[in-house]
Amino acid sequence: MQDIQDCRHVIATTGYKSRTGDVLLARKTAERLGILYVKREHISYEMLRERYRAKFLLVAKQGGLRLETPEGELFFHPNMAHLRVKHLALGQRDHMVEAMGLELGMTVLDCTLGLGADAITASFVVGDLGRVTALEKSPLIYEIVHYGLAHFLAGNYDLHAAMRRIEALGVDYEPFLRQLPDDSYDVVYFDPMFRHPLKESIQLAPLRLAAAPEPVSSAVIAEACRVARKRVVLKENSRSLEFSRLGFTKILGGKYSHVHYGVLNV
Repeated sequence: MQDIQDCRHVIATTGYKSRTGDVLLARKTAERLGILYVKREHISYEMLRERYRAKFLLVAKQGGLRLETPEGELFFHPNMAHLRVKHLALGQRDHMVEAMGLELGMTVLDCTLGLGADAITASFVVGDLGRVTALEKSPLIYEIVHYGLAHFLAGNYDLHAAMRRIEALGVDYEPFLRQLPDDSYDVVYFDPMFRHPLKESIQLAPLRLAAAPEPVSSAVIAEACRVARKRVVLKENSRSLEFSRLGFTKILGGKYSHVHYGVLNV
């Protein structure tokens, strides 16, 4: 895993009801990240933050991991992916799938896993014959989502299988891309934190606090074009100047959608 400098102000703990499994998960996660584990003992989150000068609390609760931030709680749940998978199964469109040109058996490198909805959707489309590798630079987001992908019990079999197939790695995409051979994946995908957040995406404020803030560079796009066999795709605010800055001239997305996709055919 990458250098975890952004874990300097993080402690691991449990919910009020500290079940044995949650305690073990909190302890193991703390050991892996090199952070302090604190026994909850019914102390409030506010008191824990003050006592340990912690900005973030990584909480093992109800069989999963959650991140308590000053902007709210961050946790894994495949709600949005579930809706997209359901629509795709009914033959409906998905703008990301169209931008990637995804088909059964394709391989995808998702450089920005985030909460995992795009990776899960891609995994559903490419199926058992395909492969989705998803990278996440933030160790906090990675721990939460990686654990969720491996352990969340989805009632829908297709969604469950799509989550379990994803190979999630806690690494920075830039050095990862550099060490890959040419034409390693069919599609290389980026969904960085938008330079100008959408007002209606206020619920993503906790994610923005924990995510890597750096914009995608032109050098990274050049590496992605070398690694991709077919396409490099960038997701951004529909009015973003990032598309032109990075050389994306083909832009796809819904007419009234606030999110668009830049496509480079390679």
